[in-house]
Amino acid sequence: MIALYDNHPSLPGGQAEEFFENWLAGGTGGTCWPSSNALFELVRSIGFAARRVARSMRDAGVINHASVIVRIEHRDWLVDSSMLTNEPLPLQNRLFIHNDPVFCAEVEPVDSTYVIWTDFPPNPMYLPCRLLVDRVSHAFYLDGYTASRERSPFNQRLYARRNYPGELIVLLGATRFSKTAGGLKSHDLSREKVCQALREDIGLSDAVIDEWVRSGSLDASFEPPSGPKPPPITRQPPSQRNDKEPI
Repeated sequence: MIALYDNHPSLPGGQAEEFFENWLAGGTGGTCWPSSNALFELVRSIGFAARRVARSMRDAGVINHASVIVRIEHRDWLVDSSMLTNEPLPLQNRLFIHNDPVFCAEVEPVDSTYVIWTDFPPNPMYLPCRLLVDRVSHAFYLDGYTASRERSPFNQRLYARRNYPGELIVLLGATRFSKTAGGLKSHDLSREKVCQALREDIGLSDAVIDEWVRSGSLDASFEPPSGPKPPPITRQPPSQRNDKEPI
């Protein structure tokens, strides 16, 4: 948001080194494009066989999400820097359900690929994300990141998420969501409380928060979302259907 509102010529974190420098200095993360590349470079640097992949969030038929697959002893595992499932998800020829009441995820093999279903608060339904292209380049990620300047659900107002043991916290606009095994709770925040939540819940530095406020991003986060709404999800994850396969 800072880069967009200040009209920076390039978006931050496209190179893994820059991403981790920013994270260590200010606690910042990023959208799927830079964070997936950073995760790819990290797992590869410590000896894992990994590859960048591209997926379609909401199973919309277009590439709009980046992720990483790690191969261990002839078996593939999905690690995703945005879905934050807490554990790698196995990619296999049978249904997998991550049996966690807070960090919910399901892997459904479909038509020689996979649809990953995840619970993304505050969305009322699981979101499907289909693997479309297995193995893409860093340049592909950078192109996707650049294209997101024109259209992305994270451009207009605040979206931040962090996992804690037994709790998932999301800041969306001026609302704080907390999901635990007991359910999902939300409450609206004042401008001061938004900044406090960024510091205490998400872990951003005061310098980053001050720059974010100065850029106009705080004011923008209190505006209603603009643009067309995404199409509704009408399908259900495998665990909620009547035709479930064995887990």
